[in-house]
Amino acid sequence: MNIDQVLHAFITESRELLESMETALLGLDQAEGDTRAEYINAIFRAAHTIKGSAGLFGLDRIVRFTHVVESVLDRVRDGDLAPDGPLIELLLACRDHMAALVEAAEAAMGDPAAEAAQAGEALVVRLGDYLAHRPGPEAHAASAGARALAPLPQGAFERVDREGTSAEHWHISLRFGPDVLRNGMDPLSFLRYLGTMGRIVGIVTLHDAMPPPAEMDPESCYLGFEIAFQSEASKAQIEGAFEFVLDDCQLRILPPHSLVSEYVQLIQALPEDTSRLGEILLRCGSLTQHELDAALALQARAEPEVAPRIGEILVEQGQVPPAVVAAALSKQRQAKDGRAQESQSIRVDADKLDRLINLVGELIIASASANLVARASRISALDEAHSVLSSLVEEVRDSALQLRMVKIGATFTRFQRVVHDVARELGKDIALAVSGEDTELDKTVVEKIGDPLTHLVRNAMDHGIEPAEVRVARGKPAKGTVRLNAYHDSGSIVIEVGDDGGGLKRERILAKALERGLVEPGKVLSDSEIYGLVFEPGFSTAEQVTNLSGRGVGMDVVKRNITALRGSVHIDSAEGVGTTVTVRLPLTLAIINGFQVGVGRSIFVVPMDMVEECIAFSAEDGRDYTNLRGQVLPFVRLRELFGIEGPVSARQNIVVVRHAGQRAGLVVDTLLGEFQTVIKPLSRLFAQVRGISGSSIRGGGDVALILDVPALLQHVQEGVVVEVPPMVPS
Repeated sequence: MNIDQVLHAFITESRELLESMETALLGLDQAEGDTRAEYINAIFRAAHTIKGSAGLFGLDRIVRFTHVVESVLDRVRDGDLAPDGPLIELLLACRDHMAALVEAAEAAMGDPAAEAAQAGEALVVRLGDYLAHRPGPEAHAASAGARALAPLPQGAFERVDREGTSAEHWHISLRFGPDVLRNGMDPLSFLRYLGTMGRIVGIVTLHDAMPPPAEMDPESCYLGFEIAFQSEASKAQIEGAFEFVLDDCQLRILPPHSLVSEYVQLIQALPEDTSRLGEILLRCGSLTQHELDAALALQARAEPEVAPRIGEILVEQGQVPPAVVAAALSKQRQAKDGRAQESQSIRVDADKLDRLINLVGELIIASASANLVARASRISALDEAHSVLSSLVEEVRDSALQLRMVKIGATFTRFQRVVHDVARELGKDIALAVSGEDTELDKTVVEKIGDPLTHLVRNAMDHGIEPAEVRVARGKPAKGTVRLNAYHDSGSIVIEVGDDGGGLKRERILAKALERGLVEPGKVLSDSEIYGLVFEPGFSTAEQVTNLSGRGVGMDVVKRNITALRGSVHIDSAEGVGTTVTVRLPLTLAIINGFQVGVGRSIFVVPMDMVEECIAFSAEDGRDYTNLRGQVLPFVRLRELFGIEGPVSARQNIVVVRHAGQRAGLVVDTLLGEFQTVIKPLSRLFAQVRGISGSSIRGGGDVALILDVPALLQHVQEGVVVEVPPMVPS
């Protein structure tokens, strides 16, 4: 076993647990009732799991700090401490320190350095204030825990009596999941804790799931237990003893004097593979080992030809009711196909996934090349075989891309902490409203959109949301709201960052732009164009500089980063009502369905999701629009836009495209049809060429340029001629 790989798995899992811990802490303040209890348990479970897993790797500094945090959380869980605002803030700081320790452990590939641990000493002192009056461990609990695992007397299980009810004890059927150890849980500790609530009068350890020694995984748990338990506790209290493994175990509890039918159901639910009848009855608590041995001895003394079955002997002696025996026989006849799968998902290194996508892209290019050869050969069998191959390649492409699609909800969740911290820094009461968390997009896009969204959210809180007294004076709720929303539209993902604040001040922005020379005096601008000025480098209308904003740095970076992802950003605002920033991004940066068109000898690709239809070009000379079923359709001539030379085709076409609610036409010479398109980045030479977002290699080895439809639509809307360098025909 590679210890480095296992340590990386611990670090990855710890990060996920810390994220869930942060989410629960942020929701705890407003939660009530059962939801509040669930949050507390989730926080405790995350800390407990990290501590247990860290102990396996000898990460003592993580264990020591987390143990103190866990002790405070234990008091919260027991109701001794109320999780008020100051305690939640302290626990959030502890969560951050735990995250720093995990990062330090990754850097050192072992126990974090002493310097990293020293940063948490002040937190330990503050945590100690909450533990100052906590009583020490009780000797009774320790001794009871020791008794829980003491050797058990023979015949401790009571049998089911002839009247059809069980004896005076609880019966607990427990099967731990294979990942319980990896999750930092100790199965024996739960049995010891159970012993503090009563007396374990009988226990059978089950090891049917144990594989051959060569196949054993030292990190997996294979054990199960059938337990006879005498206690005055309720069923809910007994179940509570296993609270932290309920999701990772199978637990069935039968109370004293249970009906025979309940034992029958227990037998039918036993997870083990088929086994002997006597073992089944022994495991479910219906029979003692002494009674089973006596029945087997009686069976052995009889003649082999007339030897009664063990079930018949037990029923005749009145040791087990017939219904229980019948259920055990039914269970014995069942045959399982195999062990249950330990996990339905696996972790895959991101670099391996990127490598797979690159190979799929090369496969698509090779398939396109083979398609040209098949068509040129005019061999029908070859053409048919390639058609099947193309279909399979398309399925592989879709499956590979789906592997990279992740929900944006995880990114949105992180902003709960951003809003919480920034609101405290600004002295404002602000809530975060999230919707569209299940919207999926490429993981590469998710990784790169985090920083721009963070700036937009912070900007909305600082500039957008007014102070509480101003909001109340304007008739608004004292608490402001920042909204995050995501949805799919025309092959893109749309992310909206909105607020219910004061909105942008149109006249102030325009005056600032005139002052800096960004706008010519007397030029009439639309609201959208004026609001877009805030993305200019160094532009700011803030009256004072704060830790968050006011220096004119950030919004230009936001737009640059979004544009680098082949995206666009747009602002809508109403003064006194609020502002919404809309970010549009492609679903994937790797492979798309593209519609190829020809202009002269050049080939262009239009993203298929943006294509509505194709019509014949019939506009008069000099006119930049046409009549499309009674509606005016503006268009752009690609030949003129890109300076493509050569004779004009006798019959041109218009490709109608739509994006963000706008529609326009692209005048082209020929329509080449739909093709799978592998997106390749442009070199810096073409970085400033407007209307081009990337390139793709065709089957014949030549290059097709991918059109930037949003930029072309903006060009149509502006109605101006853009000077671009002539494109070299491919």
